[in-house]
Amino acid sequence: MTKYIALLRGVNVGGNNKIAMPQLKAAFEKAGFQNTFTYINSGNIIFESDLDEAAVKAACEALIAENFSLNILVCIITAAELHDALAHAPDWWGSAEDSKHNAIFLISPATAAEILAQIGETKPEVEKISCYGRVIFWSAPLATFSRTRLTKIVQSKAAYNAITIRNANTAKKLARLTLDT
Repeated sequence: MTKYIALLRGVNVGGNNKIAMPQLKAAFEKAGFQNTFTYINSGNIIFESDLDEAAVKAACEALIAENFSLNILVCIITAAELHDALAHAPDWWGSAEDSKHNAIFLISPATAAEILAQIGETKPEVEKISCYGRVIFWSAPLATFSRTRLTKIVQSKAAYNAITIRNANTAKKLARLTLDT
């Protein structure tokens, strides 16, 4: 059985796409996923399944549509893939307290090269970006955050709709939680 993490895009943000995590957990369990639990209110679900990744993604998106009447994109990543990506995160990611540190998860079939091409050249004077697998590591000082390329991603609907973002603390906690279960 494979341990997966489903990262729902745009759930419970600004009062939109509301899904109660206990109901989400119950829907996942009803769909046959095992050892299911959620982490915080932003749509992070850890579970196990014998299905392959594509089938898991399709099942997750279908159960959300069926149970919550929402068409939510879902990023599926295995626990092993998340651990591998975090093991290859750059040293600067998550280290400076006066900066924002995000993990940008790509929603299949998007690639890091495609997303970075759509948002344009990074600005090394205001942000740092590194990629590993299907995760883009991004950091920027709070003082220069508004000048980063990441803030421009909402202007590219194709790029914005192909990602979901978690801060460094959440990404690291999800990895730790997959070890504890």
